[in-house]
Amino acid sequence: MLSKPTITIGLPVYNGENFLAEAIESVLSQDFEDFELIISDNASQDGTAAMCERYATADKRIRYHRCETNNGGAWNYNRVFELATGKYFKWQAHDDVCLPGFFRRCVEVFDQTPPSVVVVYPRTAVIDEEGKLIPTYHPESLETKAPRPHDRLAFVLRSMSMVCAQFGLIRPEALRKTRLFDRMIAADWVLMAELAMLGEFWEVPETLFHRRVHPGISTKANRDVKTLLQWWDPSRKSYGSFVSPMMRLGWEYLRSVRQMPLEQPEKLFCYATALSVWYVRQFRNWGGRYKRRLFRPAGVSVTG
Repeated sequence: MLSKPTITIGLPVYNGENFLAEAIESVLSQDFEDFELIISDNASQDGTAAMCERYATADKRIRYHRCETNNGGAWNYNRVFELATGKYFKWQAHDDVCLPGFFRRCVEVFDQTPPSVVVVYPRTAVIDEEGKLIPTYHPESLETKAPRPHDRLAFVLRSMSMVCAQFGLIRPEALRKTRLFDRMIAADWVLMAELAMLGEFWEVPETLFHRRVHPGISTKANRDVKTLLQWWDPSRKSYGSFVSPMMRLGWEYLRSVRQMPLEQPEKLFCYATALSVWYVRQFRNWGGRYKRRLFRPAGVSVTG
C-alpha cells in the first residue's frame, strides 16, 4: 500500500494554457518532493488538456482529471480538495508561481506548530502577465495567533484584500469543517473567515510565492456581478434583484458562525464580531465612493 504524501497540491484550471506550464514547473521544481499534484480541468477548450496529459505521463506524482462540462470555479476548487490524500493541502492557481523553498519552509513551520494552527503560508509578491514584479501591490498579512476565535475572526475580516493566505498549506481536517468554496462571489473571503474561527494563521517570514495579476483573472475578466457570479457557478444567474453581493457577504459570515463547532458564548462573540466588522467595512467603502462622487465635479482628487 502506497503511503500518503505530506502535501496535496490541488490545481483547478479552465483554459489556462498561457500560464499553466510555469505554474506546474514551479511545483515540480520544489526541493520538497513528497507531494501529489491533482489537476482538475473544467472542460478547457484550449491546449490545457494536452499540456496536462504530457505532464501527468512524465511524472507519477501528477493525477489529471478532466470534466466534460464547465461546472464553475467553486466546484473545481472543491473538486481538487475532495481528491486529496495528503497530510496538508494547498490550492494552486494555474497562473501563480511557487518560489524555491515554498513547500519545505511551510512544512518545517507546520511541523513545529501546535494543533491550534490551521494555515501556514509564506509572504507574497505580486507579478504581472510577463512575470515582472508589481511594486504597487502590497498583499496583506493575515497572521493571527490570538487564542480566541472571535479575535482571530475580527483581525482576518478587517485585514482581507488579496487573501493570498488561501494558497498556503492548510490542515485538511479544518477544511472539512468548512463549506469550502461556496457557489457565490467572495467565497474565498467566507472560507478564510471560517478557517480563522477554527484556528491560527502563521506566516513564514520569507517571500516564497508570486501571485499573478493580469487581465484574465476572474475579478478583472468578469467586470459585472452577473458574469462574476457565473464564473463561480454557471448554473446561477443572480442573487436576486434586491440583494447585492456585499449584502450577501454579511449574511454568509453569519451563516458561517452558525455552523462552526464553537461553545455558545464564543459563538455569540463571533456573531457580534462578524456583524460589526462587516458593517464598518461597508460603511467605509460606501463613504469612500460617496466622497469620490461628491468631489469629482470640482476637480478635487480624493483617495482612500
